Amino acid sequence: MAGQGGVGDSPAEDAGSPAWARELLDHLRPTGRDVRRVVAWLAEAVRGTAALQDDTGTLVAGTRMPLDESLVADILAGRIAAAASADEVSHLRLVRVEFPKPAAAGVLAVARPEPFDRRSSDILTHTAQVVEVLLRARESSAAGRRLKRATSDLRLAILQLLMVEDTVSARRVAAGLWPGLLDTDTACVYVLEGNAAERDRLLEECLGVTGDRALVVRCPAMDGHVIIVTTGDAANAALRSIVDRNPGTLLGGSARQSLARTATAYGQAVSALAVARVRPDKAAVYAERNRPHRLMDPAALREWTARVLKPLDTLPHHTRAELLATTRLGLEFTAVSAAKVLGVSRNTVRARMERVESLLRTDFSDLTVRATVHLALSTQISLADGQVDHDGAHQVRARLGDLLAGPALGSWARELLGRLDSDARDLRRTLRGWIAAGGNAERAAQAMAVHAQTVREHVRSAEPVLERQLIASGSDLYEVVLAHLATGELEHPVLLRDDPGHPDAPVHG
Repeated sequence: MAGQGGVGDSPAEDAGSPAWARELLDHLRPTGRDVRRVVAWLAEAVRGTAALQDDTGTLVAGTRMPLDESLVADILAGRIAAAASADEVSHLRLVRVEFPKPAAAGVLAVARPEPFDRRSSDILTHTAQVVEVLLRARESSAAGRRLKRATSDLRLAILQLLMVEDTVSARRVAAGLWPGLLDTDTACVYVLEGNAAERDRLLEECLGVTGDRALVVRCPAMDGHVIIVTTGDAANAALRSIVDRNPGTLLGGSARQSLARTATAYGQAVSALAVARVRPDKAAVYAERNRPHRLMDPAALREWTARVLKPLDTLPHHTRAELLATTRLGLEFTAVSAAKVLGVSRNTVRARMERVESLLRTDFSDLTVRATVHLALSTQISLADGQVDHDGAHQVRARLGDLLAGPALGSWARELLGRLDSDARDLRRTLRGWIAAGGNAERAAQAMAVHAQTVREHVRSAEPVLERQLIASGSDLYEVVLAHLATGELEHPVLLRDDPGHPDAPVHG
């Protein structure tokens, strides 16, 4: 029988451990687990042709060959485990192979010119067993990948619910897989920034150091970002350790916020990344420096906010929360980025913002309007229920001008903008013109009779002086806009233009 030996076989090995058995076992190693390679090896080992097909007749591996349909049906039905046939040109063997569900079984077929001897029969039998193992392993791996993908999608869904302030639904969804994760009123948001190609590995590291104590999500808007929502206090040090181990990564963190303010916390974490870039340890937590709303009269600010947002009070609670959350993100970031974070289309974001714009009867293309509405939204989320008593006699009908006229805010605004005065290029004039032009460098350049590139360079030069990002729309820019309003360098925006009873409505002579 030596003349009929297969790959690497010899008469001496036939009596002991045949080489084909070792070669077959090699296909079970992690680097060699491929059903198609095993079937190809089988054909070579028996010097014939091999094919593996499932219960529908679909070829899984090997070379298709004509098979007796009645024999295949008997094997698939379990009436027989194997079958053989022969004609003038070839000898055929069929063996049942168990497939993972939903397929019940398949057929491994081998045809060769010579009759099957003991060696070729043994190879076929053992190969069928190896194929079954590999099919189960492949299904297990596929199931693992599906579970991992489903878990990732679930984490993103929870984050998106938090972003629109639907904390009840977010807790309900999280409870199934991570009991207790959101059983808290407050949380911090971190954003880990790294190479986009390394994000999956960084995400796994985040999961490893936080365990089930944090919500770890691939940022849908930025390819290099991982978002971490954590309710504990130990995550800061654990996440910083990832930055220490991975050069080129950055970590930005928010101040502790209520779960309903997850979108605000996310914006703070992104803002902190700008500080982390210049820090030696490449990590930073958002600092609650003097913000304009902190320098305003609290009662007057709450009353003013309630009046500005009152047109939305007639909406159903869920609709109102959805519109406010979308507008808040849309003012902080671009419509495209906000859409990705919320898991909706950019047209949906624009439609929601246009609806708010219509309800407030104002124009979001005006940067002073955006800054003013952003102020109202930032104040609104700090209120217990988002409303105050509109009917109480003690309430003062505050105007935006009243809020901006306070001495503390005035001092802050003059100090902030005064930093620009030492630059001979008159950055202050350029910045004022750029804001008046809605942040459009071309329109600002035309109004000031300069080149658009000059406007862009001046605005970029103002950023480190003011310690705020201006090109990217968001909280930093709106603070600078409010400073211009407080110093009287920009006209106050028109809100609720069709409501003559509102303090900020335009006055008609």
